[in-house]
Amino acid sequence: MSEVIWKDQVPLRRPVLLMAFEGLFDAAESATESLAWIRDRCDTTQIAEIDPETYFNFHETRPVVRFEAGGKRVIDWPATRVWACRTDAARDLILMTGIEPQLRWRGFAENVLEIVRRSGAEIAVTVGALVSMVPHSRPFPITGSAANAELARRMNLDRPSYQGPTGVVGVVHDRLDRSEIPVMSLRAAVPHYVPAPPNPKATQALLRRIEQTTGVPTSYEELDGAVSDWVQRVDQAVASDRDSADYVARLERQVDSNEETLPTGDALAAELEAFLRDHAAATSDRGSEADPGSEADPGSEADPGPEADPGPEADPGPEADPGPEADPGSEA
Repeated sequence: MSEVIWKDQVPLRRPVLLMAFEGLFDAAESATESLAWIRDRCDTTQIAEIDPETYFNFHETRPVVRFEAGGKRVIDWPATRVWACRTDAARDLILMTGIEPQLRWRGFAENVLEIVRRSGAEIAVTVGALVSMVPHSRPFPITGSAANAELARRMNLDRPSYQGPTGVVGVVHDRLDRSEIPVMSLRAAVPHYVPAPPNPKATQALLRRIEQTTGVPTSYEELDGAVSDWVQRVDQAVASDRDSADYVARLERQVDSNEETLPTGDALAAELEAFLRDHAAATSDRGSEADPGSEADPGSEADPGPEADPGPEADPGPEADPGPEADPGSEA
């Protein structure tokens, strides 16, 4: 039984699903904040949420009680919520945010798959942030990865190589990959010596890369002032301690000697469009080849006709296999 609670149906134009979850892969809350930034700046409607009842240990992630205007007492549960975001660009966005679930990750991934299919999302993108050895005074790198070799090649993404414990993001990636739904990850590096939120510089870096990838404006430039103030505060804190200043200087030298040239934003958006066109065509071709034409399709409910040998009862095929635990490289 599906645990997706559908609230509204909104017509969308070739949407991209963006996902971010609070937890380990949301350093300085910069990933979830980037999606909140987008949600606050477009025509947004909540279209669904995933019932939290079977995905959380409420002793660890407790619901919150509060009072609304007028004194009505309500409880806010840690649900995963989904919004349709209509934009002025060529495509719309679907935003999914929540706390990383603690239980039943394979079931959770099935719910994400349902949301992708019902909303018509052409591609899913997980957005995250990890603490790393990067200096606060340099641009924060964004690492992208995809298991699909053609998507990785066109978008200049890494292929997953990590082996070890994974999280729900890895499980979601695996489930979508197995269903031949394009999925990629974008992760910002956050200085490990400044891990606390807010981090407007990491949020801006993610917003810029989301815009470059999807072609949807994110107004990331509006964060320039907040970023400048944040850098200045960290500069002052670092300068007050000689050891910290020496350490940051070493990080700066390492970064300056290993700069990488990335494709421009226009090039990334164009490559994504080309990949999605080719992927849709290839998927359509495989569907046509699977169609036996005039012969009865045993997987459908079509009437085989009076001369057709019904044979044994049609085998609808096995249920969707969630597969083994996800390749955690999707997160690395």
